[in-house]
Amino acid sequence: MVLLLYVDDIILTGSSSSLIQSFTTSLHDEFAMKDLGPLHYFLGVHVSSMPTGLFLQQTKYAIDILERGGMHESKPINTLMCTKTKPDPDYPLHPDPYLYLSLVGALQYLTLTRLDLSYRINFISQFMHAPTEAHFSIVRRILRYVKGIIHLGLHIQASSSLDLYGFSDSDWAGCPLTRRSTAGYCTFLGSNIISWCAKKQPTIARSSLEAEYRALAQAAAEITWIMFLLRDLLVPLHNPPILFCDNMSSLFMTVNPVFHARSKHIELDYHYIRERVSLGLLGKENPSDIIPPQAFHICTIMYTSGTSGDPKGVAALLTHENTAYFIRGMDLFMEQFEDKYEDC
Repeated sequence: MVLLLYVDDIILTGSSSSLIQSFTTSLHDEFAMKDLGPLHYFLGVHVSSMPTGLFLQQTKYAIDILERGGMHESKPINTLMCTKTKPDPDYPLHPDPYLYLSLVGALQYLTLTRLDLSYRINFISQFMHAPTEAHFSIVRRILRYVKGIIHLGLHIQASSSLDLYGFSDSDWAGCPLTRRSTAGYCTFLGSNIISWCAKKQPTIARSSLEAEYRALAQAAAEITWIMFLLRDLLVPLHNPPILFCDNMSSLFMTVNPVFHARSKHIELDYHYIRERVSLGLLGKENPSDIIPPQAFHICTIMYTSGTSGDPKGVAALLTHENTAYFIRGMDLFMEQFEDKYEDC
């Protein structure tokens, strides 16, 4: 039996209904509490049971955010923002920075079930100290995008395998102001995506190799934590997790202890990934490419067609603004197909 507790909200689950009932009765004897029955709503997340598994969404929470921002009657759009738009730091400051902080903070929580928002929310979160009118216009566009596909969520499939996969990716010097890179990763348990992250790296990478290697280390740390969690939940992993990456140089670095001219300055803590591979606790593969969460049609497929866990098809890595979109063997930028994919 597993108990999940957050302040005064509790989820109980287990393989024995009689044990759950007995434990619930014991809690009633000690505390004033109410049994709400089967799980339907928890911390703003609506849970729908289906024959194929569970569907998690935050539609009600998203509506509340739209009303808070005065965007509930706005015209919906299909894209988060123009990829060529770069906010000018010389724009005037927004007159209500607290509204900006409130909306961005709420949108961060919305990414619990909306991974398509993660990259953009990470971007606008970098300006919390002094948001400008340009930054607030990006927030409004995100809210219009949320309104357009407000019912999206995560489909957790019940028949999924228990193989653990990870995907990492990074741009290089993508921030025009600081020249820092943005790294992203996502992890799958079978066909179900269970964690993801998009985050600007704390230091400037001197090469794309370094940026990708740091992203690999972050993904390896996340996979290690998930392995510990699964062990505590008595969920066996029969195979070592596989970490996917689209940069061959960084993959070679995980198995080659030689310090090269381009990598000898990398901090020791990022060589964590090398240690995990050498101990046999982490496998590695290299798919052709990994898509960003930009295209509306990809997001729709990801959330509504039951393919949310196809590792090579819908792994959204939350790092790039301009790259090809690849899903189920189709490159949406067909003129670049032969250049970007050799063995699809």
